[in-house]
Amino acid sequence: MGTWVHDIECHPGQGAKLARAAGTYAKIIKLRKAGQSRWLGRRPIVRGVAMNPVDHPHGGGEGRTKGGRPSVSPWGKPTKAGFRAVVGVGKRII
Repeated sequence: MGTWVHDIECHPGQGAKLARAAGTYAKIIKLRKAGQSRWLGRRPIVRGVAMNPVDHPHGGGEGRTKGGRPSVSPWGKPTKAGFRAVVGVGKRII
């Protein structure tokens, strides 16, 4: 912590995005508490099963229950890979 670095990649293998010019640098710091993340505009990450049913499809239940359905977003859209929406079928189903 506290080391000065340059040419920082945000995602490995994508090439440097930050502090690229000659003479520029950045300092690696540790966020000491949750409030510091909030100062940067980052919201807390809350699991759907920890919410109420009004807030998320996985919410509610007595005790630590499972979600009860495949992984979905708070708005009910599937979130995992492999889900494809059926588009443009309608009346053409025979």
